[in-house]
Amino acid sequence: MANTNTVERGPAFRRATPLLLVPGVLIVACFFVVPIIVVTWRSFTDPEPGIQNYAWLAENEVFLQVLLRTFLVSTVVTAVCVLIAYPYAYLMTIVGSTMQKVLLLFVLMPLWTSILVRTLAWMVLLQDSGPINDFLELVGVGRQPLIRTTFGVGLGMLQVLLPFMVLPLYSAMLGIDKRLVPAARSLGAHPVTAFFRVYLPLSLPGVAAGATTVFILGLGFYIVPALLGSPQTTMLSALIYQQFSAFLDWGHGSAMGVALLLLTAVLLGALSLIAGRARRRSTGRKP
Repeated sequence: MANTNTVERGPAFRRATPLLLVPGVLIVACFFVVPIIVVTWRSFTDPEPGIQNYAWLAENEVFLQVLLRTFLVSTVVTAVCVLIAYPYAYLMTIVGSTMQKVLLLFVLMPLWTSILVRTLAWMVLLQDSGPINDFLELVGVGRQPLIRTTFGVGLGMLQVLLPFMVLPLYSAMLGIDKRLVPAARSLGAHPVTAFFRVYLPLSLPGVAAGATTVFILGLGFYIVPALLGSPQTTMLSALIYQQFSAFLDWGHGSAMGVALLLLTAVLLGALSLIAGRARRRSTGRKP
């Protein structure tokens, strides 16, 4: 019998294990917790102590319009991402191994390119004299205002955020037993019924995970709206940057940042709750 050498981890090792967390904790504290504390503090103290900055936000029509536009654009982009990513992820699970790798490569390749570079490429495509408008004029539609519009901003955000929708869906669909839908059909279920009653509920955790990621990232987008948008399509991140850089208004800018952070946290909690319920329902456990 071969000897098997095992290394026993004694009390000294177990006591030293928490020390491995120290670098990560310090990084999070320095670059995440401390800035949030500073921004929150300034939102209540600049230019003078009080809640006047938040009162100003509640009454400022520009902020409320930009906030509503940000949530609407993020919601629409998330919905379109789901509609495009779901069939694409499903296709990835049913094709052969080679084709599956090719489709996965198409998803990963944009992540290897800078967002700035991709957005500059979209500026060339969407401009008034760009190839897309050249094609529209060729087919008789005429040149359309694609850049510096909400449509252009949404399109740019879509191409950046789509991989973050495809990958969670693909992961969730890989875990679904492919025999379930044929089993339902063999018991008399219509193919459409089998999909909506069997496959779709099992894939909902992936939909929830991807939609949460895309929506939260969309709320904080800056580069794409700044380059593809206009003052009439300003989103909240650009408005916050403007308060800090152009107006040097640290009080109002900090209040905007804290408001966005709180709204994002609330939405993240709600979406996590929905995702948890969908996951429990898909596994047959009671909520």
